[in-house]
Amino acid sequence: MTIKRTDEFCPADRYLYDFRLCTYEKGWSQVDTRQDASYYGSWTNPERREIFTYCEGDTTFIQCDTDDEYRRALRELADWNKQAGYWLGIDPGLQPEMKQRFERLGLADLLH
Repeated sequence: MTIKRTDEFCPADRYLYDFRLCTYEKGWSQVDTRQDASYYGSWTNPERREIFTYCEGDTTFIQCDTDDEYRRALRELADWNKQAGYWLGIDPGLQPEMKQRFERLGLADLLH
């Protein structure tokens, strides 16, 4: 499996990503958890097979080469959050196309 990870520090808050970089218009869906706050958030882009997390200035970007790697990485993220009691689900927004992308990948059960 080849997953490309980049870890960087960005002194901002999650709203930079919510409203500018990880928007629905750019193909991103929010990964909702009970720990979401101005200092924490996660997003995923099913078309480009990417996962991005912001936590207190630390950022982690994961880009998967294959659909299988992407499914595995997203399920690991979901499983960790479920075990910790944080999981709410992936929000495809009010966009049928976004929901269909996750369904095609076999990830409909992670949506809310």
